[in-house]
Amino acid sequence: MASLKDMRVRIASTKATQKITKAMQMVAASKLRRAQLAAEAARPYAEKMDAVISNIASATIASEGGPKLLAGTGRDQVHLLLVCTGERGLSGAFNSSIVRLARERALALMNQGKEVKFFCVGRKGYEQLRRLFDKQIVEHLDLRSVRQIGFSNADDIAKKVIARFEAGEFDVCTLFYSRFRSVIAQIPTAQQIIPLVVEARPANAAPLAPYEYEPEEDEILAGLLPRNLAVQIFRALLENNASFYGAQMSAMDNATRNAGEMIRKQTLIYNRTRQAMITKELIEIISGAEAV
Repeated sequence: MASLKDMRVRIASTKATQKITKAMQMVAASKLRRAQLAAEAARPYAEKMDAVISNIASATIASEGGPKLLAGTGRDQVHLLLVCTGERGLSGAFNSSIVRLARERALALMNQGKEVKFFCVGRKGYEQLRRLFDKQIVEHLDLRSVRQIGFSNADDIAKKVIARFEAGEFDVCTLFYSRFRSVIAQIPTAQQIIPLVVEARPANAAPLAPYEYEPEEDEILAGLLPRNLAVQIFRALLENNASFYGAQMSAMDNATRNAGEMIRKQTLIYNRTRQAMITKELIEIISGAEAV
């Protein structure tokens, strides 16, 4: 059995850990609000851009001269998985849930005879994926030095992805991230971004108003599609940021409660052990006195 000194050290250590987890919970809570507002503000713009591109592309998607980002290469053999995760841990299952979704997609594609490549954004996803797919990771981007995520970060990622696509390194690109729903709910999401998936209009939908475009639709799409790619990546980064703080807040709250429960149990054991030792010493003193 551990000595009373060891128990006191263990209790003090658990209390120190509880203070750290409580502080991390408060920091995450303070940053969550701003990250949540940024993620929610990015959604309408990204959704409206999708709608505009779908409207323009509806007339050109079947044409042979359409942009490659929309029409694709005509093949479905090489897949690039753009996996966006966090730079830090202590956030519950936030990072592992995104990696799990990407890993399951990769294994399913490989079972179909497809070639899979990975573009990792974030240290935690890279560390987990390289255990199984080290040779298939073509690029890793670390954002630890970035204090606040901006559109320029997403634009840089989009340019690298487009450069690889134009070089013929892959046929399909899928973006993986965690969509923020609430503090206790973050949804791992997979979204195909190259070639862009255009939603079909319902059969009973009202006809679209006729538009005349200047310049032509193909020229407009050639400028909008790269920007839309950057917008979708930027939205994913903002959703990830909010999801990370939400997951970290929940994880640190659970850790603080668990530490409190451990302190209660350790203190109870300490008091019982101390009382038993005092009782034993009293019995020895009384027995010695009676023997005399």
